Amino acid sequence: MKKILLLSLGIALCACKDKRDTNIEPANELKEEDTSIVEEIKEELMPLEDLQFSLTQANKLVKLPLECISTKYPYRPGFTLTSEKDLQTPDTLHPAFYGCFDWHSAVHAHWSLVSLLKQFPDLDKKEEIKEQLQQHLSKENIQQELKYFKKKHNKSFERTYGWAWLLKLSEELHTWNDSLARPLEENLQPLTNQIVENYMEFLPKLNYPIRVGEHENTAFGMTFAYDYAKTMNNEKLMNLITTRAKDFYLSDDDCPLGWEPSGFDFLSPCLEEVDLMQRVLAEQTFKMWLKDFMPQLMSKDFELTPGEVSDRTDGKLVHLDGLNYSRAWVFYHLANKYKDDFKHLKPIGDQHVSHSLKDLFGDSYEGGHWLGTFSIYALSQRENN
Repeated sequence: MKKILLLSLGIALCACKDKRDTNIEPANELKEEDTSIVEEIKEELMPLEDLQFSLTQANKLVKLPLECISTKYPYRPGFTLTSEKDLQTPDTLHPAFYGCFDWHSAVHAHWSLVSLLKQFPDLDKKEEIKEQLQQHLSKENIQQELKYFKKKHNKSFERTYGWAWLLKLSEELHTWNDSLARPLEENLQPLTNQIVENYMEFLPKLNYPIRVGEHENTAFGMTFAYDYAKTMNNEKLMNLITTRAKDFYLSDDDCPLGWEPSGFDFLSPCLEEVDLMQRVLAEQTFKMWLKDFMPQLMSKDFELTPGEVSDRTDGKLVHLDGLNYSRAWVFYHLANKYKDDFKHLKPIGDQHVSHSLKDLFGDSYEGGHWLGTFSIYALSQRENN
């Protein structure tokens, strides 16, 4: 019986589970014979202190967004031309988010600055960060960004990847206990409202989820939007995302993790779906769903090889470093939320972060303009117990 009926059948679910489910043992304490894979992974990791989110590490990471948020070129517009009047410089079109190669990267670079300063108030460059945030996220700049989204042919601009990061930035400002946070959040609010409206309009019309490993991935876009809705107590948006997530994914079985990664992936189609469903489903329902969707995650001997980048100057090929970070944050989230069942995933997350973090600093602009954000979010999830 398809799991679309799970929530309504309650306890009767247990009787309907496939026999294959009974062969999967609950993930509790590591058995002695199962520790070998963990020890092998530990041997491949950078020193543990390099993975712990520290002020020293934050001072290094903050340089990446600071260096790109005011860098106009190179730039990828990603918009539809309606006339020659649309041919304007990036900072004219997007006075708040014109740097970092493209709009969404500029947005999440600002999230990176807020997140780092929120977690480490004593950052060396704290005054420069605050100055840049005030300059970029001014009321006038955000109004200009809003006008851009209001134009007829821009309704799908940055759908839904950039939308998701805008809501993540708004959420980070809302939860930042600093005198600067409230005025910046208020400045951003009109654009935030527009993005929420865009989600409310778009999701009911989407008949099928987009399962790719790049920007259009529906599960990723819904995950960050759900986080925002939950933080803001926006029940209307939260309920819509919950409903659409179940519509799209509740009946899914046997995600082909062996097909991943594709050559340009920076998101895992399988794991992004897991990350969303663990948010919208109750614990026991989620675990039953996972036994059908990705039972291997519950196995203590689960392993996953990090993605390999062959050319760090190729903007598409370097996506695979992003995949390593995004895989890791899903593993960390599961390990922290359900410690008894998924703590064996944390060293696999460490393996993925270790694999890519060593190449982050001094990287080419193709990776440097955005991978800092992914590393920050992954490391934040690692520490988020």
